[in-house]
Amino acid sequence: MKKISLIGAGNIGTILAFSISRRKLGDILLVDVVDGLAEGKCLDLSQSLSIENLNSEITGTTDLSQIKNSDAIIITAGIARKPGMSRDDLIETNFSIMAEIGTAIKKYSPESFVICITNPLDAMVWSLLKTSGLKKNMVVGMAGILDTARFKLFLSHEIGVSMDCIQTMVLGGHGDSMVPLLEHTSISGTPLKDFLKIKKIKNKQIQKIIERTRNGGGEIVSLMKNSSAFFAPASSAIEMLEAFLFNQKKLLPCSTYLDGQYNCKNVCVGVPVILGEKGVEKVIELNLNDQEFQDFNKSVNSVEELIKKCNKLLAKLN
Repeated sequence: MKKISLIGAGNIGTILAFSISRRKLGDILLVDVVDGLAEGKCLDLSQSLSIENLNSEITGTTDLSQIKNSDAIIITAGIARKPGMSRDDLIETNFSIMAEIGTAIKKYSPESFVICITNPLDAMVWSLLKTSGLKKNMVVGMAGILDTARFKLFLSHEIGVSMDCIQTMVLGGHGDSMVPLLEHTSISGTPLKDFLKIKKIKNKQIQKIIERTRNGGGEIVSLMKNSSAFFAPASSAIEMLEAFLFNQKKLLPCSTYLDGQYNCKNVCVGVPVILGEKGVEKVIELNLNDQEFQDFNKSVNSVEELIKKCNKLLAKLN
């Protein structure tokens, strides 16, 4: 059995533990700093296994050293957004949390594959990479899959077709400047721009969908007040986890370290990657048109500003 460690026992971590147990992906370790929280949730989850004829080890703890020799680690720990907050407002607190986790990974599980969900996503992936000492292909961030799922949902409702018929991708930073690729969007092979003409849908309606996608997380926070999204982020991370565990070599939009690709260096940002048993096996460089490339660079610039802040915090740490 594979060992899968989940760091953070909030809503996303809890749903991940439930989903992993039901999919029989491996033994589960759930870690949280709140005394008794992970232990209690794991005891409850363990008691559900026999009812559904399942059999796996599920352990809760406050001790980060227990992640030792994990095959995969998913990180959700950190403070969540509240109404009126941007993802960027979380940076100092969540950087310190990532630094502690990165140090633990370096000491106890240096061969693991790591998926980060904590915001601000791209800056936290960069911080984990720098503090954990892991190879750049073994640390990725979950954002592009989630943002793409939101875009597909909103687009499906607007144009009146099943989400299964929509092929698209959202790149860039996981923030207000993320980039839905309209020129790379098709409806069962029909370019979106042609489909919109057939359906007589105006471009301004699509622009509204893009803005809603960019504010997809904020919309949920404003509705729930004291919580952020958890079902869709957990499902997105499971897709990434399975791509790694089963060597599926899926083409997925993930936040990964760029070292020259897309003319970017020393930055983590959402791009298409082939995800398999070696983590990020290849970064796919799409042929972006002028507008897409301009929007992508704008998004990268936003991420770089956050990374500069993390770099200063890292210097203080060292």
